Amino acid sequence: MAATTPPKVVFEHEGVFIHSSPDESEDQDLISGFLRIVDKDGETLVEYKPLEDADPSNMLCACKDSSSVVEWTQSSEDNPHRPIDHQLSYETEWDMINAVSFRRKVHAHGDGGSNHTNDRNKWAFSFNVCDLRSITVKCEGRSYITFRLKDGTALPAIHFHQGGSTPFLDSLRKSVQINESPDDESILIVSTYSKTFSQSFENLLDDTNYGFVQKFKKDPYTTTLGGFSKVTNYLFDAFRVPELECHQRPAEEVADLLGELIPGLEINQQEEPGFEVITRLDLGPRPEVQRRGPVTMEEWAKYQDSEGRITNVPHLKDLIFKGGLCYAVRREAWKLLLGYFPWNSTHEERKLLQKRKTDEYFRMKLQWKSVSEEQERRNSRLRDYRSLIEKDVNRTDRNNKFYEGLDNPGLILLHDILMTYCMYDFDLGYVQGMSDLLSPILFVMENEVDAFWCFVSFMDEMHENFEEQMQGMKSQLIQLSTLLRLLDLAFWNYLEAQDSGYLYFCFRWLLIRFKRELHFQDVLRLWEVMWTRLPCQNFHLLVCCAILDSEKQKIMDRKYGFNEILKHINELSMKLDIEEILSKSEAICMQIKHCKDLPHSVSEILGLNTVTEPSAALETSEYGILESPQTSPRSTDRQDHVVSNGHSHLKETTHNGCKVAFIS
Repeated sequence: MAATTPPKVVFEHEGVFIHSSPDESEDQDLISGFLRIVDKDGETLVEYKPLEDADPSNMLCACKDSSSVVEWTQSSEDNPHRPIDHQLSYETEWDMINAVSFRRKVHAHGDGGSNHTNDRNKWAFSFNVCDLRSITVKCEGRSYITFRLKDGTALPAIHFHQGGSTPFLDSLRKSVQINESPDDESILIVSTYSKTFSQSFENLLDDTNYGFVQKFKKDPYTTTLGGFSKVTNYLFDAFRVPELECHQRPAEEVADLLGELIPGLEINQQEEPGFEVITRLDLGPRPEVQRRGPVTMEEWAKYQDSEGRITNVPHLKDLIFKGGLCYAVRREAWKLLLGYFPWNSTHEERKLLQKRKTDEYFRMKLQWKSVSEEQERRNSRLRDYRSLIEKDVNRTDRNNKFYEGLDNPGLILLHDILMTYCMYDFDLGYVQGMSDLLSPILFVMENEVDAFWCFVSFMDEMHENFEEQMQGMKSQLIQLSTLLRLLDLAFWNYLEAQDSGYLYFCFRWLLIRFKRELHFQDVLRLWEVMWTRLPCQNFHLLVCCAILDSEKQKIMDRKYGFNEILKHINELSMKLDIEEILSKSEAICMQIKHCKDLPHSVSEILGLNTVTEPSAALETSEYGILESPQTSPRSTDRQDHVVSNGHSHLKETTHNGCKVAFIS
């Protein structure tokens, strides 16, 4: 049973011919066929098939080789109950819902890519509109069209003996931008998004005065994830006052504008009495820290008893924090780090738990799989979730060999897991950016059920980032600002002077935990380190501080303004050294811990004041952190206030009932 939705025919026209010879010789063949524009899993294809070659039941899945340790297979209608990975389905009743499974590689296959011609008939062709460079349209009695692809291939001219060229081009314009060539009006130039960016999030609109800001107001998630990486003058021009006005907005105006653009990020400007005043603190020298290599299979085995229980968990977490995990260990270790399996569970207990979780997963999956088209027409939320998931899945990590190529079965699993998550948490459903959090987990798990439950655990932590009020994002940006003021007041003052003190340029970092800033393998390393919950709570905020610390001198020396700061930070994507960042982040944490008279608000953010007298039931790591779940960011309730006397700024932060003010 196919897991993807059937191809949607956007346009179809019969009576389209290919002339076997370019000249009008009497003995030439006229190949009759039909022309289609097809929307298949978010990709737009143009297909031409001779009538004798027409086959509407074309395959939805190309088995494409990947560099991973598995190869993809897909169930067919002829054999829907073929054997699959034992972990993926414990009961045959769930096989009807399984469309994709994993099989260990025994040998390498070809790349599975399709050619522009079909082996059964040399006149048939199919191409993705993203590969289209130009269209030549001529009318010599009848209209005919010639497609030229970006690789230089010129496809056979198709002749519209019964009309239909204009409706075809009109339909094509819905997927690509078509403009007349300035040199030849018969040639239409096709413009599409770049391959990398089209497989990511949407590009910025072209209108510099309207597009970006309006799009940001409508959908801050998509615009932040995709647009900020391309931004130049868009946001800056929107924030800047006209030339006749003051050259610098008051802080409260910037706060109001940011609150309007990013719902939930508004900063309360009302002054409240009674707060603790914190001036410059001597943090002392920043210590040097050393990292180690990843935990190997041999090391991992030493921490398991004969029945599979993990022993000395705090020490093992210390090793993971210091060096991460080798790839062979990740699949098992991530299930424990994310709380899918308890650390003290045996092999047998994990198998039983996995079986229960498998049944639970497929029951939820069956709920949306069994919804008929008629039902879905009356369920707008499910319709919207499905549409958004299909759109995002086809743009997630498409440069990764695990997900590359058209109709990659890995995308089917991403789609199915995210749709099932909508059944698990229908109130939240799907929000753009969640596919970025799932992709690395599925890559490591290579198992639909395990990936789903690990994703659920990760989303429990990230949930507030994606809620409509964005309380999680608001809290984290305020917490980050508090930490940066403590660590480097001069740099924070500089950002504040450039209308950047709210650190909204870190929005994408926090929203999807640096997923778009690091190379894929570095994301795996960072996440597993953060999942140890060491060396403090909210370690990801110190990662932000470490990156900013490395860039502050360049920003200040070059006197970057609002726009330049935003541009510079986003151009750091894929240029960051993960080991250097982790070392600096840990050093910053140790520096803060050694600080005398540490502000209570900072202790709260990093969870340092939670360490009192350890309970006998809880072990502690070398960092003194109790081995208990991380405090949820949802428990914090903060407000930020600004008071200015013309020379210095008094920034007040309310955190868990404790008011703290920073003098700058």
